[in-house]
Amino acid sequence: RLIFKHCLGHKLKHGVLIHAGFFLGPQQFYDALNAMSEEERKCIYMTSVLNVNQLYENEYGKEELRVLQRQHARFVNATLMVTLSGAVVSDGLDNGQVVSGVGGQYNFVSMAHALPGGRSILMAKSTRSKGETVSSNVVWNYGHITIPRHLRDFIITEYGIADLRGKNDKDIITALLNITDSRFQEGLLGKAKAAKKIPRNYAIPDLFRHNTPQRISDDLAAFRKKGYFPAFPFGTDFTDEELVIGKSLRQLKEKLAAQKVPVPLPSLGQAKKMISVPDAATPYLARLALDAPQTGKERLMQRMVVYALSASGQI
Repeated sequence: RLIFKHCLGHKLKHGVLIHAGFFLGPQQFYDALNAMSEEERKCIYMTSVLNVNQLYENEYGKEELRVLQRQHARFVNATLMVTLSGAVVSDGLDNGQVVSGVGGQYNFVSMAHALPGGRSILMAKSTRSKGETVSSNVVWNYGHITIPRHLRDFIITEYGIADLRGKNDKDIITALLNITDSRFQEGLLGKAKAAKKIPRNYAIPDLFRHNTPQRISDDLAAFRKKGYFPAFPFGTDFTDEELVIGKSLRQLKEKLAAQKVPVPLPSLGQAKKMISVPDAATPYLARLALDAPQTGKERLMQRMVVYALSASGQI
């Protein structure tokens, strides 16, 4: 008691608040880090990813200490696709193409299962698009797997959260169908029924049968008018003009990919804007150094950018 009363303080001296392997973000994030005082910087312990990503003892520390430090840990990562059995695809395709590094994802997932109270959280967009073709990222099965089904845990899409840990196949399938884009729910449900993984009379609850991009957009519209849910919630180095240009050109690229002809025909209004460049397009063209084209190639590029801006409703 005497030691506790007279020798111990109320604050941890030289304490570490976070271990980090690297930082990644916009310039304002780096500026904030650089503006920290020396005392604040010492609260961040920069270390190897070997220390951050795994429990096992190595030159950076002992497993027993890491278990104590990571009580109730939550390990969050992104993924490409999820199968209805709860397996996850993150680093490659079934044709052998490698699209990403596994990184620390498997380490995070296995650590979440090894730690008492730990949980793994994997996030996936419910769909992907190529031109006008939309595909589901929740699939029945897949020929390449990064995280096996026995390590399933939380899966999140824009339509909700599926808690899969410790569940049987039927409950896993129904939970994942509830967070699947509704355009693909019935097809996936049919495959699950054909495989006798789910009763023939099962129907997806009405609450989850309206998982569409339009519903999400409608739900968020009022909040976005108030400034919530920006495209880059943690900040970005892109200017407003660059964001508009990027969105417009991406939409044009998708439209071109879906067309059988090389360039889609513009409407009459769009054609008029392409003939005489409207003033509204000037800041975007200036950013691309196309406001005063000098060559035939630059004039063609200018017209294409104006068309993209017009087709996307930006001018």
